Amino acid sequence: MGIEITGLLGLIWLFVVIWAIVKVAQSRAAPVPKLLWILILLFMPVLGFILWLFLGPRG
Repeated sequence: MGIEITGLLGLIWLFVVIWAIVKVAQSRAAPVPKLLWILILLFMPVLGFILWLFLGPRG
């Protein structure tokens, strides 16, 4: 049994994750942490986004 996000909610979630990836790419963090955050956001979007909100690169 898994969590399914479909329809409008899924589209909104997609935009949120894409926004987070863009923010990570634009941050001043070193290239390796940027790559790790982007991979986490791509492979674990829900958990990755929550972790990024609290622990992600600032600036």
